[in-house]
Amino acid sequence: MWLTEVVPSTGERVDASTPDGRAWLTDRYAPAGDAWVRLNMITSLTGSAVGTDGTSDTLTNRADRAILGVIRASADAVVVGAQTVRAEGYLLPKRSRLVVVSRSGDLAGHRLQPAADGPADQVLLVLPRDAPTPPAVHGVSIVRVESEDERMPVAGILAALEDRGIRRIVCEGGPSLAAKFADADVIDEYCVTAAPRLVPSAGPFLPITGPVDTTPTGVLVGDDGFSYLRLRRR
Repeated sequence: MWLTEVVPSTGERVDASTPDGRAWLTDRYAPAGDAWVRLNMITSLTGSAVGTDGTSDTLTNRADRAILGVIRASADAVVVGAQTVRAEGYLLPKRSRLVVVSRSGDLAGHRLQPAADGPADQVLLVLPRDAPTPPAVHGVSIVRVESEDERMPVAGILAALEDRGIRRIVCEGGPSLAAKFADADVIDEYCVTAAPRLVPSAGPFLPITGPVDTTPTGVLVGDDGFSYLRLRRR
């Protein structure tokens, strides 16, 4: 799990599997503000957000998962689309809440298991104001957002989360939700893992509708050919 820092060009090398390596990553990935919106995704060289099994599990590696853990630990909540929850069989983050954005409330196929003695809002299910209320599940709280043209605006989602003290978030996709956040110009930092994999792609991992002006603030390269980029909005 050795990583070399090439931007900035320090040439420092760390082993992400060690406590010292995790501490180094924590410093590098520290949020730059009290309110901070991140995007964290992985892509193949062909632009796919998923591997051959239809999930990101066959694209990722141990270093990517270590960085994922560091990013999640600094966030108040992980935000993800319901389609990704269904496809990936999402598990609850260990150190932050999970926010699921859905138009229907359908979470079939998930592996979410809020602790019976845990807080009432381990999972926040964000729904349009007029969407039917799904069956009650312990640990899942409903958050309502007004729709515009049958879609919940990103600004409305973020405002609803801020009302609950959630100001540092990391959006983990899928592609549609990630592009929605990018097109709304609310992402402060893009954290993208590029996996050295060539797999069929149904479309880009981030299907944005226009250019996003960013500057690279960090690039790590693994001995296995993976690269880990941090791009900040100018």
